[in-house]
Amino acid sequence: MPRVINPELLSALKRLRLGRIADTLPERLVLAEKQEMCFEDLLLLLLTDEITRRDSSAAQRRAEAADLNPKMRFELFDKTAKVSFDKRVLNEIASLRFMEAQKHVVILGPVGVGKTFVATALGHVACQYGYNVKFIRADAMLGELKRSRFDNSREAIMLELITVDLLIVDDFAIETMNKEESKDIYQLFLERTGCASTIITSNRDTSEWLTMFDDMLLAQSAVDRFKNNAYDFIMDGESYRPRLKPKLAADDPPPKSPAFKPPRHPRSRRR
Repeated sequence: MPRVINPELLSALKRLRLGRIADTLPERLVLAEKQEMCFEDLLLLLLTDEITRRDSSAAQRRAEAADLNPKMRFELFDKTAKVSFDKRVLNEIASLRFMEAQKHVVILGPVGVGKTFVATALGHVACQYGYNVKFIRADAMLGELKRSRFDNSREAIMLELITVDLLIVDDFAIETMNKEESKDIYQLFLERTGCASTIITSNRDTSEWLTMFDDMLLAQSAVDRFKNNAYDFIMDGESYRPRLKPKLAADDPPPKSPAFKPPRHPRSRRR
């Protein structure tokens, strides 16, 4: 029979903003009785539960603010995928020591092998350790910076991109950049290198990045600075994307086809 918790105790917990302790308190009290815990051990257990809950909630909020896909976590990676990579490098970058050393990570490989998945999963790990993360596609980032020139918000946007603990730029160097875009990337690479960590995914090798800049001098300076301060994580193999495609569970009934309704046309007005 479940333990009945004193209503006054529940009220006190809520006033102290510890109301979530009540969710597991009955089972913790039963455990304490079975193991003959002293009061201090029981109190430590309850507070440890609360700390774990709060850390998990904070990590989830940081992941949502970073625009990280919740389905792209290392524990959800399909290990049967025919994708090859150096596990030693993966273990190293997953330890986040590269962030402590303010290094970068470049994830390279053909289309669809799971580069975005790994980059996002690293972002989730960073959120769990209390880092602030921002995930953004390269084209969206450059487009945002372009628009910011018209409303004088560029300085604020660039400041966020430069100062966030971990910046993840997805699908970099797909298209050639114009003069302004080249300057933006140059500034970003220049100011983040040695100050904060960046993860970039790309279908092109870093040697090909040079040809994507409008100014070769800027390109050489920016790319050389970035790639020589980064870990290279190379992926190859079959496309991972089909494994991310939504599937109907085996025990789910087939969906009902909606009844066909002819399109409604606006009535012609008599003049």
